[in-house]
Amino acid sequence: MYRDTDLRDVDWGAMPYREIQATGSQDGSVAVVPVGSVEQHGTHMPVATDSILVEAVTCEGAQRVSDDLPVVVTPTEWVGSSPHHMSFGGTITGSFETLLDLLEEIGECVIDNGFDAIIFVNGHGGNRSLVDSTPRILGPEYPQTDVRACTYFDLPDSEYINEIRESDHGGMAHAGEFETAMMLYLYPELVDESSMAGTMRDVDMFGDGSNTTGYADFADLSETGAAGDPASATASAGEKFFAEASERLAELLLETHERNSENDVL
Repeated sequence: MYRDTDLRDVDWGAMPYREIQATGSQDGSVAVVPVGSVEQHGTHMPVATDSILVEAVTCEGAQRVSDDLPVVVTPTEWVGSSPHHMSFGGTITGSFETLLDLLEEIGECVIDNGFDAIIFVNGHGGNRSLVDSTPRILGPEYPQTDVRACTYFDLPDSEYINEIRESDHGGMAHAGEFETAMMLYLYPELVDESSMAGTMRDVDMFGDGSNTTGYADFADLSETGAAGDPASATASAGEKFFAEASERLAELLLETHERNSENDVL
């Protein structure tokens, strides 16, 4: 992230502190906090996949609207809630309470720099309830700040995704076609195409059932740690998935800016 000079204008971690404060002081300013995880992603992808993808989508989304609004992207919070992946190894997880406290404190620091709005953008299914809780905690404490939360793979139009996908329903679960395709597009050198094996399930990231809750050790769901059909993924589809997610986030950023301009916080 820091080496990409094209992102210099939206990268909190690459800015001097005065620049961050100057951005935060502008009318309708928005800070984006990507939240990922470090957990197993099958035998074919790196454990930081969720953090890599949510950072890429948030940076691209912010860059698309950087000429239209004051926006920055903080460094990615990379520890997620991933106890269900521990049996495979390579996973670093935190307790729900610890992570919620961390997100609250990150939000408070962002608010202290004067931003009118914060959007926590989640990149890991296991973080949904965690990240969704941030507006309910920070909102009452800081009513002058518009605090929002979303999961980036909930933003794309599911009908559009279904037009592009090659896998059947169930093929876009954890480390399945969707995530694998985007990694093939963004970081093909990190994907082992000789080991793209997964277990099909009856739910995936798009469609009925994707938001049901429950707990199961992932070793009981997949022998390899991947759920879905990663072998159907292509870089060309990944480019379209990435563009769709980034554009939908860009629209959310612009909407949030307009909502909070001239101190019009709802």
